[in-house]
Parts: sequence; structure tokens; C-alpha cells
Amino acid sequence: MPQTTAAQQISRLRQAVPVEPKQTTESKYGNRMLHFDLEPSSTDPITFQVTWQITRNEVLGLATVDPAAGLDDAERKIYLAANLKVPIDGKPLTLIDPNQLSRKDPIQLGRSLYEQVDNHMRYDKSKPGFGNGDVLWACDSGFGNCTDFHSLFISWARSQDLPARFEIGFPLPPERGTGKISGYHCWAQFHVDGHGWVPTDISEADKHPDLKSYYFGNLTENRVQFTVGRDITLEPAQDSGPLNYFIYPHVEVDGKTWTTEKTQRAFAFRDKVDG
Repeated sequence: MPQTTAAQQISRLRQAVPVEPKQTTESKYGNRMLHFDLEPSSTDPITFQVTWQITRNEVLGLATVDPAAGLDDAERKIYLAANLKVPIDGKPLTLIDPNQLSRKDPIQLGRSLYEQVDNHMRYDKSKPGFGNGDVLWACDSGFGNCTDFHSLFISWARSQDLPARFEIGFPLPPERGTGKISGYHCWAQFHVDGHGWVPTDISEADKHPDLKSYYFGNLTENRVQFTVGRDITLEPAQDSGPLNYFIYPHVEVDGKTWTTEKTQRAFAFRDKVDG
């Protein structure tokens, strides 16, 4: 489910579901979710539909300074640690140009890594293998989607003792109206003590070079954040092991993952008209 953050405010408007969900929160990242537990009484399809009202704001990460911003020890440990597909040593580090790093200024360090990821990667989904956020694959391929771009950035940032986190949600078109949402979008943020979280959207910068400066430190309002983090254990915990990332509904039947081929997913938006 979408999260309420400094950049967006959410409320559940209505739902058409076969059983009342429980709203739960996983402990590692604080992601909230709706949990449904039921025993089907027939072989008919089971339908779940939830509608949210979301007010989304532009994020101006470089212009917003919070002198009190800091991470506690537990948070710092999480956002400096490796993930299953995001190593912080070995091959990824051999691709960093050390002459371009500014370790005295964390924002300049983040900018250098942002530039180096964009130099190494190109946005390309024409060949299989993209979309898993596998850093070693991104190192070798040099292309991918937003997941691959930002996994590489997070790997490099954490290797330089710069806390970084993965965020995922859905993109919205800049044109107001209604429409379908075809797939997810993700981005990354790095943390600077005394400043706060600074967003980066390197894949959008690669697709729109004229906005490259903007997408370091800023995010448009045309997106909705759903979750933070990788290797996610749901609440209650799923039987199939941690999720690489959590954006689509996760379904288990008799302790086994129900494959996406057996489900139909649809996401849509409608802009609210004031007045």
C-alpha cells in the first residue's frame, strides 16, 4: 500500500474485497501493508479492489535542510549494509573512478556517484535480464531499467559509507486526467547528517538529459511511493522468503507463492479536480 511521508499524504477511500484486511507494518523499514487471509469457498476468481486518495508534493531535497536530521545506529546499519543483489564490495567497486570522488562533502560525493552511474548505464529494456536490481548484472550489462540504475547507485554509495535507500512506487503522467498505470518506477535516496534524505532519479535523468541536474536532489510530484527497501519480510511473514522488492501484491496459497501468471493486476489513476 502507499505510505504517508513528507512528500505524500494518503487515505483509503473505499474497497471491494472478500474479507476485511488487517493493516500491518513490517519492522525493518516500517512499510505498511494490507494483509488478507481467507479460505475460498468456490473455484470462482477472487477479486480485491482498493482505492486510495493521495496528495503528492514535489520533493526539493537540496533546498530543504534539517539541522536535526540524523540516523540512529540501527538505521545507519540498515542503510549501509549489503542486500542479496546489492553487494558493497568486489566487482562494483572496480568501476568507480576514485579521482571523481569527494569524500569531504557527502552531497558532492553523491553527485559524483550519480554522474558515474549515468555514465555507465543506459536505459534499455530491449534485452532480457533487466529489472531485478542485480548489481553484478548491471556492472556487466551497462543497461537496464530504474531498478538496475538505482541498485548500482546504492551499492556504490554504501561502499563509500554514504547511507542510501531504495524506494519504489508508480509513475504518473505530467498531464492531468485519468488513465492506466503500466508498471512501477523506483528511485534512490542518500542520507546526509544535518541535511536529511537527498533523492536521485538517475534513470529518468538518463531518459531526459535536459532534466539531469534537476533529478539530482529533486523529484517531481508525478509519482506515488509504495515501499522502501530490499529483501523485505512481510508482516505476517511470508513462507517463500524475503521479497527482492515489494510493489505488486504478494499471494501465497498453502505456503507457496501463487505465480503472477495465475493472477490479473490492474492499476489506474484519476486526478481530482478542485472546485
